[in-house]
Amino acid sequence: MSEIIQIKSIGEACRAFGFPTPKHPLVDVVWAKDMPDFNQYLGVKYNTELFAISLKDGIEGSMGYGRNSYDFTDGTMVFSKPNQVLSVEEKTISADAKGWMLAFHPDLIRKSVLGKTINQYNFFDYEVHEALHISEDEKATLTDLVRKIVTEINQNIDKHSQKLIISTIELILDYCNRFYDRQFYVRTNLHQDHVAEFEHFLKDYFNSEKPTELGVPSVKYCGEQLNMSSNYLSDLLKKETGKSAKDHIYAFIVNSAKNKLLGSTVSISEIAYGLGFEYPQHFSKLFKRQTGMSPVKYRIQN
Repeated sequence: MSEIIQIKSIGEACRAFGFPTPKHPLVDVVWAKDMPDFNQYLGVKYNTELFAISLKDGIEGSMGYGRNSYDFTDGTMVFSKPNQVLSVEEKTISADAKGWMLAFHPDLIRKSVLGKTINQYNFFDYEVHEALHISEDEKATLTDLVRKIVTEINQNIDKHSQKLIISTIELILDYCNRFYDRQFYVRTNLHQDHVAEFEHFLKDYFNSEKPTELGVPSVKYCGEQLNMSSNYLSDLLKKETGKSAKDHIYAFIVNSAKNKLLGSTVSISEIAYGLGFEYPQHFSKLFKRQTGMSPVKYRIQN
Protein backbone atom coordinates (compact mmCIF):
# COMPACT_ATOMS: atom_id res chain seq x y z
CA MET A 1 0.00 0.00 0.00
CA SER A 2 1.44 3.38 -1.02
CA GLU A 3 2.12 5.97 1.67
CA ILE A 4 -0.48 8.68 2.16
CA ILE A 5 1.08 12.14 2.50
CA GLN A 6 -0.59 14.29 5.15
CA ILE A 7 -1.07 17.99 4.34
CA LYS A 8 -2.13 20.13 7.28
CA SER A 9 -1.98 23.70 5.97
CA ILE A 10 -2.17 25.94 2.92
CA GLY A 11 1.59 26.42 3.09
CA GLU A 12 2.25 22.66 3.12
CA ALA A 13 -0.09 22.20 0.14
CA CYS A 14 1.72 24.87 -1.88
CA ARG A 15 5.12 23.35 -1.11
CA ALA A 16 3.90 19.82 -1.89
CA PHE A 17 2.53 20.77 -5.32
CA GLY A 18 5.01 23.45 -6.28
CA PHE A 19 2.55 26.35 -6.07
CA PRO A 20 3.77 29.89 -5.30
CA THR A 21 4.16 30.83 -1.64
CA PRO A 22 0.66 31.76 -0.37
CA LYS A 23 -0.04 35.36 0.63
CA HIS A 24 -2.66 34.32 3.20
CA PRO A 25 -2.05 31.50 5.71
CA LEU A 26 -5.61 30.12 5.57
CA VAL A 27 -6.84 30.58 1.99
CA ASP A 28 -5.34 30.47 -1.49
CA VAL A 29 -6.39 30.48 -5.14
CA VAL A 30 -4.31 28.76 -7.81
CA TRP A 31 -5.10 29.25 -11.50
CA ALA A 32 -4.84 26.21 -13.76
CA LYS A 33 -2.47 27.99 -16.16
CA ASP A 34 -0.02 28.46 -13.28
CA MET A 35 -0.13 24.87 -12.10
CA PRO A 36 3.00 22.72 -12.52
CA ASP A 37 3.30 19.41 -14.36
CA PHE A 38 1.18 17.19 -12.13
CA ASN A 39 2.39 14.02 -13.83
CA GLN A 40 5.39 14.08 -11.50
CA TYR A 41 2.92 13.27 -8.72
CA LEU A 42 1.29 10.28 -10.45
CA GLY A 43 0.04 7.67 -8.00
CA VAL A 44 0.88 9.72 -4.92
CA LYS A 45 -1.95 9.89 -2.39
CA TYR A 46 -2.69 12.95 -0.29
CA ASN A 47 -4.89 13.45 2.75
CA THR A 48 -5.39 17.16 3.37
CA GLU A 49 -6.99 19.10 6.19
CA LEU A 50 -8.35 21.61 3.69
CA PHE A 51 -11.56 22.37 1.88
CA ALA A 52 -11.11 22.72 -1.88
CA ILE A 53 -13.40 23.95 -4.66
CA SER A 54 -12.07 23.40 -8.18
CA LEU A 55 -13.17 24.35 -11.68
CA LYS A 56 -11.72 21.95 -14.24
CA ASP A 57 -11.47 24.00 -17.44
CA GLY A 58 -8.54 23.38 -19.76
CA ILE A 59 -7.36 20.41 -17.71
CA GLU A 60 -7.38 16.90 -19.14
CA GLY A 61 -6.75 13.70 -17.27
CA SER A 62 -8.03 11.83 -14.27
CA MET A 63 -7.96 12.12 -10.53
CA GLY A 64 -8.33 9.55 -7.79
CA TYR A 65 -10.91 10.52 -5.22
CA GLY A 66 -11.64 8.04 -2.44
CA ARG A 67 -12.18 4.69 -4.13
CA ASN A 68 -13.03 6.07 -7.57
CA SER A 69 -11.24 7.54 -10.56
CA TYR A 70 -12.65 10.56 -12.31
CA ASP A 71 -12.05 11.83 -15.87
CA PHE A 72 -12.06 15.60 -16.12
CA THR A 73 -14.22 17.43 -18.63
CA ASP A 74 -14.38 21.17 -19.22
CA GLY A 75 -16.84 22.95 -16.98
CA THR A 76 -16.67 20.41 -14.17
CA MET A 77 -16.73 21.44 -10.51
CA VAL A 78 -15.17 19.15 -7.90
CA PHE A 79 -15.43 19.65 -4.14
CA SER A 80 -13.36 18.06 -1.40
CA LYS A 81 -13.26 18.48 2.36
CA PRO A 82 -10.76 17.63 5.10
CA ASN A 83 -9.65 14.00 5.41
CA GLN A 84 -10.63 12.89 1.91
CA VAL A 85 -7.84 10.99 0.16
CA LEU A 86 -6.94 12.42 -3.27
CA SER A 87 -4.44 11.28 -5.89
CA VAL A 88 -3.29 12.43 -9.33
CA GLU A 89 -3.50 9.65 -11.89
CA GLU A 90 -2.90 11.56 -15.13
CA LYS A 91 -3.20 15.21 -16.02
CA THR A 92 -2.28 17.70 -18.74
CA ILE A 93 -3.00 21.42 -18.64
CA SER A 94 -3.48 23.50 -21.77
CA ALA A 95 -1.69 26.82 -22.16
CA ASP A 96 -4.99 28.71 -22.19
CA ALA A 97 -6.55 26.84 -19.26
CA LYS A 98 -9.15 28.90 -17.38
CA GLY A 99 -9.75 26.63 -14.43
CA TRP A 100 -8.82 27.32 -10.82
CA MET A 101 -8.71 25.83 -7.36
CA LEU A 102 -9.82 27.64 -4.23
CA ALA A 103 -8.53 26.03 -1.04
CA PHE A 104 -9.09 27.10 2.54
CA HIS A 105 -8.35 25.78 6.01
CA PRO A 106 -11.25 25.12 8.43
CA ASP A 107 -9.72 27.68 10.80
CA LEU A 108 -10.64 30.42 8.30
CA ILE A 109 -14.36 29.83 8.89
CA ARG A 110 -14.34 28.23 12.34
CA LYS A 111 -15.84 31.21 14.21
CA SER A 112 -18.18 32.28 11.40
CA VAL A 113 -21.72 31.28 10.49
CA LEU A 114 -20.27 29.35 7.52
CA GLY A 115 -18.24 27.28 9.96
CA LYS A 116 -21.50 26.09 11.51
CA THR A 117 -23.35 25.54 8.21
CA ILE A 118 -20.74 24.20 5.80
CA ASN A 119 -21.79 20.60 6.47
CA GLN A 120 -25.16 21.50 4.95
CA TYR A 121 -23.48 21.76 1.52
CA ASN A 122 -23.91 18.08 0.77
CA PHE A 123 -21.90 18.16 -2.45
CA PHE A 124 -18.66 18.02 -0.42
CA ASP A 125 -19.64 14.38 0.19
CA TYR A 126 -20.66 13.53 -3.36
CA GLU A 127 -18.62 11.00 -5.31
CA VAL A 128 -16.61 12.25 -8.28
CA HIS A 129 -19.03 10.86 -10.87
CA GLU A 130 -21.67 13.08 -9.23
CA ALA A 131 -19.71 16.24 -10.03
CA LEU A 132 -21.31 19.53 -11.01
CA HIS A 133 -21.23 20.47 -14.71
CA ILE A 134 -21.68 24.17 -15.35
CA SER A 135 -22.36 26.41 -18.33
CA GLU A 136 -20.15 29.22 -19.65
CA ASP A 137 -22.29 31.83 -17.87
CA GLU A 138 -22.09 29.87 -14.63
CA LYS A 139 -18.30 29.56 -15.00
CA ALA A 140 -18.09 33.34 -15.41
CA THR A 141 -20.19 33.94 -12.30
CA LEU A 142 -18.02 31.71 -10.10
CA THR A 143 -14.74 32.90 -11.61
CA ASP A 144 -15.66 36.54 -10.93
CA LEU A 145 -16.24 35.65 -7.28
CA VAL A 146 -12.91 33.83 -7.10
CA ARG A 147 -11.20 36.94 -8.51
CA LYS A 148 -12.73 38.97 -5.67
CA ILE A 149 -11.11 36.59 -3.19
CA VAL A 150 -7.77 36.95 -5.00
CA THR A 151 -8.09 40.73 -4.73
CA GLU A 152 -8.65 40.48 -0.97
CA ILE A 153 -5.71 38.10 -0.58
CA ASN A 154 -3.33 40.31 -2.56
CA GLN A 155 -4.05 43.59 -0.80
CA ASN A 156 -3.09 44.48 2.74
CA ILE A 157 -5.10 42.39 5.19
CA ASP A 158 -7.31 44.49 7.46
CA LYS A 159 -10.17 43.85 9.89
CA HIS A 160 -12.62 43.45 6.99
CA SER A 161 -10.59 40.98 4.92
CA GLN A 162 -11.58 37.73 6.59
CA LYS A 163 -15.29 38.60 6.70
CA LEU A 164 -15.30 39.53 2.99
CA ILE A 165 -13.40 36.39 1.98
CA ILE A 166 -15.71 34.15 4.00
CA SER A 167 -18.82 35.88 2.63
CA THR A 168 -17.56 35.37 -0.92
CA ILE A 169 -16.81 31.69 -0.30
CA GLU A 170 -20.32 31.29 1.09
CA LEU A 171 -21.73 33.00 -2.01
CA ILE A 172 -19.76 30.60 -4.24
CA LEU A 173 -21.21 27.63 -2.33
CA ASP A 174 -24.75 29.05 -2.57
CA TYR A 175 -24.36 29.47 -6.33
CA CYS A 176 -23.12 25.89 -6.58
CA ASN A 177 -26.25 24.78 -4.69
CA ARG A 178 -28.34 26.63 -7.26
CA PHE A 179 -26.40 25.11 -10.16
CA TYR A 180 -26.79 21.61 -8.69
CA ASP A 181 -30.55 22.22 -8.46
CA ARG A 182 -30.49 23.16 -12.13
CA GLN A 183 -28.51 19.99 -12.93
CA PHE A 184 -31.03 17.86 -11.04
CA TYR A 185 -33.84 19.56 -12.94
CA VAL A 186 -32.42 19.18 -16.45
CA ARG A 187 -31.50 15.56 -15.78
CA THR A 188 -34.93 14.71 -14.40
CA ASN A 189 -35.52 11.77 -16.79
CA LEU A 190 -32.25 10.16 -15.74
CA HIS A 191 -33.02 10.84 -12.09
CA GLN A 192 -36.49 9.36 -12.40
CA ASP A 193 -34.76 6.22 -13.64
CA HIS A 194 -32.64 6.32 -10.47
CA VAL A 195 -35.79 6.67 -8.35
CA ALA A 196 -37.28 3.61 -10.03
CA GLU A 197 -33.98 1.76 -9.57
CA PHE A 198 -33.97 2.63 -5.87
CA GLU A 199 -37.54 1.42 -5.40
CA HIS A 200 -36.65 -1.79 -7.25
CA PHE A 201 -33.60 -2.21 -5.02
CA LEU A 202 -35.73 -1.88 -1.86
CA LYS A 203 -38.23 -4.42 -3.19
CA ASP A 204 -35.49 -6.95 -3.96
CA TYR A 205 -33.80 -6.33 -0.62
CA PHE A 206 -36.89 -6.88 1.51
CA ASN A 207 -37.98 -9.88 -0.56
CA SER A 208 -34.67 -11.58 0.20
CA GLU A 209 -33.04 -12.90 3.37
CA LYS A 210 -30.93 -9.77 3.69
CA PRO A 211 -33.11 -8.00 6.29
CA THR A 212 -32.60 -10.85 8.77
CA GLU A 213 -28.90 -11.05 7.90
CA LEU A 214 -28.00 -7.37 7.57
CA GLY A 215 -30.86 -5.50 9.23
CA VAL A 216 -32.65 -2.40 7.97
CA PRO A 217 -30.54 -0.98 5.11
CA SER A 218 -28.83 2.31 5.81
CA VAL A 219 -28.83 5.13 3.27
CA LYS A 220 -25.07 4.63 2.91
CA TYR A 221 -25.57 0.94 2.10
CA CYS A 222 -28.27 1.73 -0.46
CA GLY A 223 -26.04 4.33 -2.09
CA GLU A 224 -23.14 1.91 -2.33
CA GLN A 225 -25.34 -0.70 -4.00
CA LEU A 226 -26.53 1.90 -6.52
CA ASN A 227 -23.04 3.38 -7.05
CA MET A 228 -23.97 6.72 -5.45
CA SER A 229 -22.91 8.59 -2.35
CA SER A 230 -25.54 8.62 0.39
CA ASN A 231 -25.88 12.41 0.20
CA TYR A 232 -26.33 12.45 -3.56
CA LEU A 233 -28.94 9.67 -3.40
CA SER A 234 -30.89 11.52 -0.71
CA ASP A 235 -30.66 14.87 -2.51
CA LEU A 236 -31.71 13.28 -5.81
CA LEU A 237 -34.75 11.65 -4.22
CA LYS A 238 -35.63 14.84 -2.35
CA LYS A 239 -35.60 16.85 -5.59
CA GLU A 240 -37.65 14.26 -7.50
CA THR A 241 -40.12 13.08 -4.84
CA GLY A 242 -39.94 15.51 -1.92
CA LYS A 243 -38.77 12.67 0.34
CA SER A 244 -35.26 11.74 1.46
CA ALA A 245 -33.75 8.27 1.03
CA LYS A 246 -34.46 7.52 4.71
CA ASP A 247 -38.09 8.59 4.21
CA HIS A 248 -38.36 6.15 1.29
CA ILE A 249 -36.84 3.29 3.30
CA TYR A 250 -39.21 3.89 6.23
CA ALA A 251 -42.22 4.22 3.92
CA PHE A 252 -41.36 0.93 2.24
CA ILE A 253 -40.99 -0.78 5.63
CA VAL A 254 -44.33 0.54 6.88
CA ASN A 255 -46.18 -0.42 3.68
CA SER A 256 -44.67 -3.90 3.82
CA ALA A 257 -45.64 -4.17 7.47
CA LYS A 258 -49.22 -3.11 6.71
CA ASN A 259 -49.53 -5.91 4.14
CA LYS A 260 -48.18 -8.46 6.60
CA LEU A 261 -50.39 -7.21 9.45
CA LEU A 262 -53.56 -7.44 7.37
CA GLY A 263 -52.68 -10.39 5.17
CA SER A 264 -51.34 -12.85 7.73
CA THR A 265 -51.48 -13.91 11.35
CA VAL A 266 -47.74 -13.57 11.80
CA SER A 267 -46.86 -12.02 15.17
CA ILE A 268 -45.65 -8.43 15.48
CA SER A 269 -42.24 -9.66 16.61
CA GLU A 270 -41.86 -11.96 13.59
CA ILE A 271 -42.82 -9.12 11.25
CA ALA A 272 -40.27 -6.87 12.94
CA TYR A 273 -37.48 -9.43 12.69
CA GLY A 274 -38.37 -10.18 9.08
CA LEU A 275 -38.05 -6.48 8.19
CA GLY A 276 -34.58 -6.25 9.72
CA PHE A 277 -35.28 -4.91 13.21
CA GLU A 278 -33.18 -6.33 16.02
CA TYR A 279 -35.74 -5.23 18.59
CA PRO A 280 -39.51 -5.37 17.89
CA GLN A 281 -40.11 -2.27 19.99
CA HIS A 282 -38.01 -0.24 17.53
CA PHE A 283 -40.26 -1.42 14.71
CA SER A 284 -43.40 -0.58 16.71
CA LYS A 285 -42.07 2.89 17.48
CA LEU A 286 -41.36 3.58 13.79
CA PHE A 287 -44.74 2.21 12.71
CA LYS A 288 -46.59 4.40 15.21
CA ARG A 289 -44.58 7.46 14.25
CA GLN A 290 -45.43 6.91 10.59
CA THR A 291 -49.11 5.90 10.93
CA GLY A 292 -50.27 7.37 14.23
CA MET A 293 -51.14 3.96 15.70
CA SER A 294 -49.35 0.86 16.96
CA PRO A 295 -49.07 -2.27 14.79
CA VAL A 296 -51.50 -4.08 17.12
CA LYS A 297 -54.10 -1.31 16.88
CA TYR A 298 -53.67 -1.11 13.10
CA ARG A 299 -54.31 -4.84 12.76
CA ILE A 300 -57.42 -4.69 14.96
CA GLN A 301 -59.00 -1.62 13.33
CA ASN A 302 -58.51 -2.64 9.72
